[in-house]
Amino acid sequence: MNKLPLTNTDVVEFGKMVRKIKFFANINMGLLEMILERINLYQYAKGEKVCRQGGEGDSFYVVSQGKLKVSVREGFVFSKTLAHLSPGDCFGEMALINRAARNATVTCEEDTKLFVLLTDTFDQMLKENTAFAVEIKRLANERGFELKSR
Repeated sequence: MNKLPLTNTDVVEFGKMVRKIKFFANINMGLLEMILERINLYQYAKGEKVCRQGGEGDSFYVVSQGKLKVSVREGFVFSKTLAHLSPGDCFGEMALINRAARNATVTCEEDTKLFVLLTDTFDQMLKENTAFAVEIKRLANERGFELKSR
C-alpha cells in the first residue's frame, strides 16, 4: 500500500462518487468540502488485502480504480466470496459508526486505488454537525438491519 498525493482530478472524482453513496448523498456542501480536505488516496497491488475479517474497523473506503473481492472465512481454510467491488463502490461504512471488527476480508483482484476516510476524521465531522450525525445514525441502523437480514 502506498499513499498517493491527491490531484484536483482526484478530488473532483471523489466528489462525484460520494454524491452517489447513500451514506453521504444528503450532506451539505460545507461537509463535503470538509471530507474532501481530509480524504486520502492509496494504491494497493494485486493480491494485497485491504482489510481482514476480524481486524479493526478504522476506515471507510471508496473504490477509485480497480477491482476487489469481498470474502468471509468459513471454517479454518475455506472462504466464501460475498461480492466484487469496482469503481464507485464503497465498504467499511459500519467502521465509521461503531468501529466494530471487520466482518469480511477485502482483497485486490488487480492494482487498485482507494479513497480512504479514517474514523477519527469522521468522528470529528460528526461532532461539528449534529444534523449530519443524526442522518448517519439513521442510515447505519438501516444498514445494520440489511446485514442481519442476509
